[in-house]
Amino acid sequence: MDQVRTHPAAEPQVSRARGLRRFLAKDPLESDLGRRRFRSRGGPSRMVFTKAESSYVFGYNAVMSRETEKIEEIPHEQRPFGYEGAAAACTVLDLLTLTRGRRLHELLAGPAQHHRHAAYLGAGRGYALLRLRPVWGARRAHPLLRWLAVDGFGFQMALTRTDRLVGERTMPDLLTRAHCAVFDQGLGRLLWYHDGASPDDAATRIGGFPAPRRADLWSGVGFGATYTGGAEADELWWLTEHAGADGFRAYLAQGCAFAVAARLRSGELPAHVARAVPILAGTDPEEAASWTDQALIALGHEAHTHEDFQRWQSQIRRSWNRRHRC
Repeated sequence: MDQVRTHPAAEPQVSRARGLRRFLAKDPLESDLGRRRFRSRGGPSRMVFTKAESSYVFGYNAVMSRETEKIEEIPHEQRPFGYEGAAAACTVLDLLTLTRGRRLHELLAGPAQHHRHAAYLGAGRGYALLRLRPVWGARRAHPLLRWLAVDGFGFQMALTRTDRLVGERTMPDLLTRAHCAVFDQGLGRLLWYHDGASPDDAATRIGGFPAPRRADLWSGVGFGATYTGGAEADELWWLTEHAGADGFRAYLAQGCAFAVAARLRSGELPAHVARAVPILAGTDPEEAASWTDQALIALGHEAHTHEDFQRWQSQIRRSWNRRHRC
């Protein structure tokens, strides 16, 4: 058998990786989150998350098979997840071959140039696959978007070490204090997957974490609920109620704004994003995305530190607060 299927027969396939790369390729069955004992409930959520992870695995294996161009053949709505997987694979190869981010830079400068948020998330997942702390080896990395690698690291670490990071609420000792807040945003995104897009269960899960961590967890949930989807409109309204009751409504909106900005840069806005933004951010997608752009401009060209990244997000929350005082 010379083909590896990651999608149904009518959808694109990638060839089996050769040489040493075949040992790095992923089993397509990894996209089935049910195998990881994640919560499954009625409705579309399981299929939504499985499709996202299936596209991630497809993109990862496309790089390992030297067929990155095939990511353009998967449905547009799933393409960011494909480039997330491609970036993870590029990062793994760069780290193992000590090429200082060459493959990741080429991906960002080329086919993933409209999916940079997804690519930086994927880079962080690549570091997590090798159990290495995210660092900035990619040449000419975006000074602030690069911090999304820590988000991706948090998502992947929680995906593979769920019992410890979700069940026991521990924090990996690989991280510095500056990394922990962004790590929790990735963990929050994973919680949305873990609890099957259930607002009640996600809120209960977050409520079990110490108060200083919950703000960033809510931000991650807002990103995941918008970027990936999985919930109906009435469930999203309940999600806003839970976040508000916990005192972190602005953080949920900030995560949503970040997600819609990423999706708009990828092209046509998926229906689930257009449905989520008015509920979670309380405005239309274009205005929510503009909050991220305006906040970035206000920071100036020299912004690059963790503190700058936090100020970027803080300004987005201020924009949401101003909008809802009117």
